[in-house]
Amino acid sequence: MTFTSAHLVALLPIVVLGGAAIVVLLLAAFSPSRRVTTGATAIALAATLATLPIAARVIPLDVSPLIRIDGAALLYTGLLVACTLGVLGLSTAYLKGLGESVGELCILLVTAALGAAVLSASSHFASLFLGIELVSVSLFALLAYARDEKPNLEASLKYVILSGVSSAFLLFGIALVYTELGTLEFARIAELVPLESASSVYIAGGLGFVIAGIAFKMSLVPFHLWTPDVYQGAPAPITAFLATVSKGAVFVVLLRYFMLADAYAYRPLIVALSLLAGASMLLGNVLALLQNNVKRILAYSSIAHIGYLLVAFIAGGAVAIESASYYLAAYLASSIGAFGVVAILSSGVEGETQTLREYRGLYWRRPWLAAVFSLMLLSLAGIPLTMGFVAKFYVVAASIDASLWVLLALVIVGSGIGLFYYLRVLVTLYLEPDDVTPDGARAAAAPSGHVVLAVASVAVIWLGIFPAQLIDVVRALAFTNG
Repeated sequence: MTFTSAHLVALLPIVVLGGAAIVVLLLAAFSPSRRVTTGATAIALAATLATLPIAARVIPLDVSPLIRIDGAALLYTGLLVACTLGVLGLSTAYLKGLGESVGELCILLVTAALGAAVLSASSHFASLFLGIELVSVSLFALLAYARDEKPNLEASLKYVILSGVSSAFLLFGIALVYTELGTLEFARIAELVPLESASSVYIAGGLGFVIAGIAFKMSLVPFHLWTPDVYQGAPAPITAFLATVSKGAVFVVLLRYFMLADAYAYRPLIVALSLLAGASMLLGNVLALLQNNVKRILAYSSIAHIGYLLVAFIAGGAVAIESASYYLAAYLASSIGAFGVVAILSSGVEGETQTLREYRGLYWRRPWLAAVFSLMLLSLAGIPLTMGFVAKFYVVAASIDASLWVLLALVIVGSGIGLFYYLRVLVTLYLEPDDVTPDGARAAAAPSGHVVLAVASVAVIWLGIFPAQLIDVVRALAFTNG
């Protein structure tokens, strides 16, 4: 294949991120000012977003057998890079309070964003695995970034061990698929697996192992056991990254595989994903009811939301892509905002602000943070005039369109249970503070953290009232696969 200027233009977002990783590495090593490193990282991520319209001029384009740049790849890359930029802002505020250097964290965030961009454009199992490992290896260090905090080290160790196991499952599944078909290209798999031979032991086993590996990364039940402990122990901004960019990138590559490999025709795979989605929605919401730790509540909530996201995905067709894309955007914005409040409240204090008792009366002490947290909880609950409501509506519409009645019932039941524990946290914010309620970290929060919260809040409200603006973008980009 001849590499032309059009291929280079299509690859611009990935090229910029790759170059940024090298530049940030050199700045972190030799620049005495950490502000320079942070500023360069923010500029690099913003530049990546700026290259997306340029790359859109030449799509769709197969840059190589590993990478396909199309509208969907650019759309999801934009969402994930924007979330990374938000996590950078939250991390600056958080690490300033702890007295930690932000330079090495910038390197890790950029390399993780690079892995997410690779996943967003993957059309081959090799690039899929490369992207997942780029994100995962960066997370190993990010989770333990506050070296003096034992919960951080414990969270990192748990994730390293279990992530290694999931990667082994993923590799073994890829090997079985290659043994049967002799190819790892998504599009070629669709050509080589006619329906009558789709019951091959190698294909069934291989795809089963692949789904198990991906289910771990997305923390779907029963592969979710690591999630609450890691969320609780990790630094709050990194928890935000894990809940948004890490999960979102893996979901995107799963969606791309199904679209390019026509995997919707393989019914056993759909059944397996339906069981995972149903169990995640039900168990995630039920277990969240039992928690008194805000980060663990949000952890189980994220498990349930990935289940909702899978329901829209399982429905198939154009409505599925539209609903899944909007739901992903709503989940990313709401989660960044919710974990952002936790990060700012945890800045500069000994131990993070996590228990419900510590959030009691937050409105009377920090009205801005209480208002943002309330908005994000209402969005996650699916209350009207927020992105979460439109997202839930889309999931219900996609379920009805595909006649997924059992999953629809679980969506309704799960949403009802979720409303209860979201309101439980919400009410706590407005109670009168008691004598032992901590005052929070007023002086430690950097302005960048509040800017992130403001942007997330505007997005949740504006796109909740005027969803057509995002929907039009999804229709223009996500359906231009050529």
